[in-house]
Amino acid sequence: MGIVAGLDSSSDSTRIVVCDTDTGAVLRQGHAPHPVDPKATDVDPQAWLLSLGEAATGGLLEGVQAIGVSAQQQGLVPLDAQGGLVRPALVGNDKRAQVAAADLVEALGGRQGWADAVGTVPQSGLPVAKLRWLARSEPEHAQRVAMILQPHDWLVWQLLGRPARRTTDRGAASATGYWSARTGSYRPDLVELALGHQAVLPEVLAPAEAAGTTPEGLLISAGTGETMAAALGLGLGVGDAVVSLGASGSVMAVHHEAPADPNGMITAFADAAGMHLPVVHTSNAVRALRGTAEMLGLDGLEELSALALKSTPGASGLVLLPYLEGERTPALPHTAGTLAGLRRESMKPEHLARASFEGMLCSLADAMDVLRGRGVEVRRVFLLGAAAGLPAVQAMAPMLFGAQVVVPQPADYAALGAARQAAWALGVSQGTLAPTAPPAWQGAAAQVFEPGEELAVGQAVRQQYTATREQIHPGAFAS
Repeated sequence: MGIVAGLDSSSDSTRIVVCDTDTGAVLRQGHAPHPVDPKATDVDPQAWLLSLGEAATGGLLEGVQAIGVSAQQQGLVPLDAQGGLVRPALVGNDKRAQVAAADLVEALGGRQGWADAVGTVPQSGLPVAKLRWLARSEPEHAQRVAMILQPHDWLVWQLLGRPARRTTDRGAASATGYWSARTGSYRPDLVELALGHQAVLPEVLAPAEAAGTTPEGLLISAGTGETMAAALGLGLGVGDAVVSLGASGSVMAVHHEAPADPNGMITAFADAAGMHLPVVHTSNAVRALRGTAEMLGLDGLEELSALALKSTPGASGLVLLPYLEGERTPALPHTAGTLAGLRRESMKPEHLARASFEGMLCSLADAMDVLRGRGVEVRRVFLLGAAAGLPAVQAMAPMLFGAQVVVPQPADYAALGAARQAAWALGVSQGTLAPTAPPAWQGAAAQVFEPGEELAVGQAVRQQYTATREQIHPGAFAS
């Protein structure tokens, strides 16, 4: 038996789990907040190290043989030729690069040009868009940028003592906007298009490859982005999808290749295990539920859920298109939400409550169908986020998604995925594991819900939703 650790440096804190290499059983845990405002867009990376040190106090890492690092995605750490920080890191919640992203889309001939090049259409969060913003807004800083890292890359580099070799993994690289998951290679020309000149990019490691060993003999695995680490921690395989229920939403699934999508609705991420992780994002998920709860004067989502279950499937003909903040999938950035089907009998609080849940889940089912339409198999759906525990979500999701729904027990899945990667790299280095498959750890404890006899009912609800969407936004999903 060996001991490994996984650390996840998210936007607000560091979480560490120490696990048994054979089973994945969690032996010890640590946590510490970052000493910065979670909403800050400019962050001194030293804050991540301070948080890491605090989370690892009390002998937490005693006996650990290898560490894996997961970190927030879409951050940009710009370094000069000596490895010094040019300016504070630009992190993922930074929206200043919206115009820069639109400029880049136009510069490459539109969405299809980017989908063909790297499988990702620039959005404000992507590092490639941040580089463009830097070149336009802080040209003196942009001129000094000689090396580009992401948060996980920077943390691995620091743990190894800042060696000459800088590394990343294919999962994190696929979220930059200048590395293609389909070809497995960088597009330096896109870096130059954004920044105005070339910059050194980190070496992309294979999933089971180690980034290096510390002077104390601690092996550091390749590391990866939070999304990819969580997929590894959940133990996802082909046929598995994850629906993330935040204020906005996303649907991602494990696939054997990067699906081609000329419309640019699919973001072609790579995963941390040698497969692919195509993702479709929506702008609205739980925000539609919260808006409805406020409209009805309810105290929270639990009350909204209980009220919704007093209605019946189809909400007495009431349909909510939950495009409250515009929508990303389908591409309707300037639209608004729509409440349709109002009749005297449907104008009851319970029907509006149910319509909000059905609208949110049907919108995410639309996103899932984008993946299915490109050949991605979905047999099982993992629901993540606090709203996944709501009885209304658990009752409706299986029949609307047309698949088995799994609600995992809350856990630090990104940190667990980082630890699993560390165990993999350690096993490969010792000759006990093959580089083709990660260690078979015990899966997440979860509740499982089947569509059962209500599958036909769910299909009818989706048909009602689709008919309304096509009436209000005809051809929104046309290829």
